[in-house]
Formats: sequence, C-alpha cells, structure tokens
Amino acid sequence: MKDEKREDRDLRKRTKSYALRVIRLYTSLPKSEVAKVLGKQLLRSGTSVGAHYAEANRAKSDRDFVNKLEGALQELDESHYWLELLSESDTIQAERLVELLKETDELISIFVKMTTTVKKRSEKK
Repeated sequence: MKDEKREDRDLRKRTKSYALRVIRLYTSLPKSEVAKVLGKQLLRSGTSVGAHYAEANRAKSDRDFVNKLEGALQELDESHYWLELLSESDTIQAERLVELLKETDELISIFVKMTTTVKKRSEKK
C-alpha cells in the first residue's frame, strides 16, 4: 500500500509538471496565427492530463477509475498530435520538443499499463 501511495504522489507531481511544461511552451510560442491555434489546443489537452488523473484517484469503482484514466490517455494522445503539428509545420524547432514528446510517450505507457492492470483485476472478480 505504501508503494501505491508513493507512486500516486509521484504521478500527481509528474502530471502537474507536465502541465507546467506545456504552459511554458505555450507562452514561448511565436505570435503567428498557426502557433496560437495549435498552442491553444496543446494547452487545453496538456493541462487536462493531471486533472483526469486526480479525478481517477477519486473514482468510486474500478470501472470509473479506468474511464478517468482513459480520459487522461485521450488528452495525452491529443497532446502528442499537437506537438507533432507544431514541429512539422515549422512553428517551433523539433529539438525543443524532444523531451516533452518523450514525457508524453512515457505517461501514455504508464496509463496504458495502469488501465490494463485494473481491467485484468476486475475481470478476475
């Protein structure tokens, strides 16, 4: 139980840190119309991940927990998409996005594993 609480605390910090990184990226974007549109999409999806995770931790059932985590996964997938568009449209240098894309992929992997584990556990009940 102790490890689960520590992992939860770490993941809360990590998703909040992710949101803050997205916010900092957004504020550093060029002032072009394309940057504004893509940046706002990224800002919305990237800052929602931690909120979905927080909601998941208040879930009333395994099914509710998985549903909330899948919401976070959807936001992470969208964030990845907007980051790719920012890079591929030459709105921002790809090198500036490498670490944020890596973190996006790592969070996706963590949330997929968590949802898979809970779904398997629920099936055994």
